Amino acid sequence: RRSPAAMPAFRQVGEKQLPQEVVFMSWSPKRDLIALANRAGEVLLHRLANFQRVWSLPPNENTGKEVTALAWRPDGKILAFGLADTKRIILCDVEKPESLHSFSVDLSITYMHWMEVTEESSVLTSFYNAEDESNLLLPKLPALPKNYSTTAKIFSEEKSDEIMKLLGDVRLNALVLGGSSGFIEIYAYGMFKIATVTGVAGSCRGLCLSSDLKSLSVITEIQSSSDNEAEITYFQLDTSLLSSYLPEVTRMARKFTHISTVVQYIKLSLTCMCEAWEEILMQMDSRLTKFVQEKNTTTSVQDEFMQLLLWGKASLELQALLMNQLTVKGLKKLGQSIESSYSSIQKLVISHLQSGSEALLYHLSELKGMALWKQKYESLGLDASGIDEAITAVGSFILKANELLQVIDSSMKNFKAFFRWLYVAMLRMSEDHVLPELNKMTQKDITFVADFLTEHFNEAPELYNRKGKYFNVERVGQYLKDEDDDLVSPPNTEGNQWFNFLKDSTHLKESPLLFPYYPEKSLHFVKRQMEGVIDQCLQKPADVIGKSVHQAVCMSLYKISHSEDSTPQLFKLPFLWNDKTSNLHYVLFTMLENSISKIHILRRHTDTSRSVSNEILAVEFGNFLNTSINESSDFRCYSCLDAHFYDDETVTVVLKESVQQEGKERVLAQLPLSSVYTDEDRDTKFIWDSVESLGCFQHICSYTSALLDERRGEIPTRTVFLENQWRVLENMKAQYVSGNGIRKVSCVLSSNLRHVRVFEMDVEDDGEVEEEEEEETT
Repeated sequence: RRSPAAMPAFRQVGEKQLPQEVVFMSWSPKRDLIALANRAGEVLLHRLANFQRVWSLPPNENTGKEVTALAWRPDGKILAFGLADTKRIILCDVEKPESLHSFSVDLSITYMHWMEVTEESSVLTSFYNAEDESNLLLPKLPALPKNYSTTAKIFSEEKSDEIMKLLGDVRLNALVLGGSSGFIEIYAYGMFKIATVTGVAGSCRGLCLSSDLKSLSVITEIQSSSDNEAEITYFQLDTSLLSSYLPEVTRMARKFTHISTVVQYIKLSLTCMCEAWEEILMQMDSRLTKFVQEKNTTTSVQDEFMQLLLWGKASLELQALLMNQLTVKGLKKLGQSIESSYSSIQKLVISHLQSGSEALLYHLSELKGMALWKQKYESLGLDASGIDEAITAVGSFILKANELLQVIDSSMKNFKAFFRWLYVAMLRMSEDHVLPELNKMTQKDITFVADFLTEHFNEAPELYNRKGKYFNVERVGQYLKDEDDDLVSPPNTEGNQWFNFLKDSTHLKESPLLFPYYPEKSLHFVKRQMEGVIDQCLQKPADVIGKSVHQAVCMSLYKISHSEDSTPQLFKLPFLWNDKTSNLHYVLFTMLENSISKIHILRRHTDTSRSVSNEILAVEFGNFLNTSINESSDFRCYSCLDAHFYDDETVTVVLKESVQQEGKERVLAQLPLSSVYTDEDRDTKFIWDSVESLGCFQHICSYTSALLDERRGEIPTRTVFLENQWRVLENMKAQYVSGNGIRKVSCVLSSNLRHVRVFEMDVEDDGEVEEEEEEETT
């Protein structure tokens, strides 16, 4: 029987062969969930237990098909992923595979990192508490209805206001995006762009924003034009403006997150309204148009209906249209569907569009108040005039929503009177019994129907080219069409006293108190215009803050040749990580040395005098497997294939034996940093250009020096002999690893990108011992 020490470390809890090649994997920070993205463009969520699938989000024409990066929000409730083909970022709810929010970026994203600010201050704490008080001033937005297919996809039965999940915690978190051609952007709460960073060269392969917002570390790959080689370079950027104005940045970003969420809420409300306005409402128009095309008489449709109204007699053709095509039953059904459809739209406008617009006005007005406090917010680029324009745009949207309500109101009255009259007329034609209460029609009712016929049944042949019909009896649908065309039947403003008063009062036309009104435009058009103005007014802070970010360090690490490395790179080393104490900072990367891939750790250390030293150390692994190699042979026999920070003190690595022998074994191991940094003074330290000082923030310390791999002979090497924190990965050509120290789990992926194994890292695997015991008993 094996001794307990011989038990394999880490317990295997799941294994799967996957149908598609996995290109990205990322553990949830809070739950036993791992997100995967595969070559087919599918995003999958799996649970630790037996690697069971929770949901999958297939590639979509609207979002995109080529996933290039994944990141979890620090609270684990939202997953972000970037798409290369459409250049979009999607924020997806962890509960359901549906997009809650998305935005476009200029270049395709190659890496993303979502961090949370850990800094504490009394100002921030009071703001965190005050955030809840704003809910007392503003009524809660009514939950969106779930009976529409658009919202049913997003909202689960028990919680129907999941769009509010976008708000998340009040504490500031930031999604940092890195892409090709030095593209780097920072989004507060994953939604509001607070910095567009320039001055970094190359395509981003890794980045990390420190938890105190003082520095941003980036690793890029700079392609040289002359040959097939690329240079891996490390940049450290000083983002001290963000940390100096942390309370203001948090408050400003939080306001914008509210604004973004409410805009998303209005967008969904409008989509529900479009669904409520069903195609059945177009039946009236299309049937009348068909009637015009088929009839032989020269009389207009309006006259035909007028004759029926005044004399009670219809031409044979009109009679055929009404009795055969429309039918009494069909008319009744059409009347009911129009009424229910209109009342649904009306409810959505009143309860959702109007309350959402009021919330939007409230948050924009608060933001304007901040912008006017120049001492605090001017240096962050918050601009009061731009916010004024956004407030005006929201006002115009509210006016248009009110106009739609009036159109619905008058249409409902008109249609009710018209259908009631037509129903009686058709009953008479079919010689059915007409109930006495239906038969009563006053002179006022006749005038009402006559007016309706005059106004709505005019033939408009110019519509035929635009809409394929001669009539526009139904007036509500034009407001909900997502088109740039003007309204077919704009509201009639003739004789309106207010309009006449405005025409005559020249001094009122330019008044900031009056919202501009677009009588010719649809509700969708005004909404899109409002979204554009809101986006525009919140662009400036990103440029202003971005310009304040400057380069503090630039180091060339090593060169890579694309020709020799044909295996698809899943996790691109280096990995970056910032220590909570902020005076210690690690960069992890691998470099080939005598055909063995070693881990190199760059430790940036800031002492009390604010001087910085960059110490680099190479790590190799001593022989710890019972292999055929004898003790006297070279003990440096492991190459590092992949590495990942597991927690603050540990790195998870996948190793392979480097000696020439059959069936090279792969090993999963934990490397404690404490075992690397013992008796530091024993070795001569390799200090990388220590003349540079991080203290001179205003000065751009950019320099180029010899490549690090040309000086690797000077780097001290630490040999680590792992005791029991390793496990042989049998029957698996392991290549990549992703770990999570909070959940104490790791996932290993094979080189063919289809075979995964999941391990719990803090328990030993007792399965094999049990099997041996069973054999002995047998």
